Amino acid sequence: MIVTETTLKGCYILNPQVYEDSRGFFMETFNLDTFEKKVGYKPNFVQDNVSKSSYGVIRGLHQQLPPYSQAKLVYVLQGKVIDVAVDVRKNSPTYGQYISVELSASNKKQLFIPKGFLHGFSVLSESVIFAYKCEGFYHKESEQGVNPLDKDLNIDWGIDAGDRIISEKDLNAISFKEFKPIELS
Repeated sequence: MIVTETTLKGCYILNPQVYEDSRGFFMETFNLDTFEKKVGYKPNFVQDNVSKSSYGVIRGLHQQLPPYSQAKLVYVLQGKVIDVAVDVRKNSPTYGQYISVELSASNKKQLFIPKGFLHGFSVLSESVIFAYKCEGFYHKESEQGVNPLDKDLNIDWGIDAGDRIISEKDLNAISFKEFKPIELS
């Protein structure tokens, strides 16, 4: 596995080892020992999620407040997305900055997003099957979000305005200016 730290401390792009031949391929999507050695962090993943979305869908930007904060390891099983992580850690030197990474079934890249980040993605292919490994269980009451079209963040989702499909919940989320940074313990 090749691991590359992004410009946002603690956020990593992972390229798993892929073994391909005429029959197809095999890859290990997660190994706790390898992850801990390469990233220097031992996650406690307790929940796996899979979502399916069609072209133009933008999901996010979401996070859960402490003590229910979640780190995530995300990747694509089918299709292609632009995956976005926004640093919202109080006193972080990169607060308000984001990274966007193309994740696809063909490039097999993964993104590790630590606690203290907003997360979202946009679907660039006809459809996508997207997988998440999460630290911490989903806790609806602690969920918060920022509108993915926030003008201050100015994220390029790679989807033309007329093709965007965004939930009412996400469209009605607060602006980044209204967002209060979180402090992790």
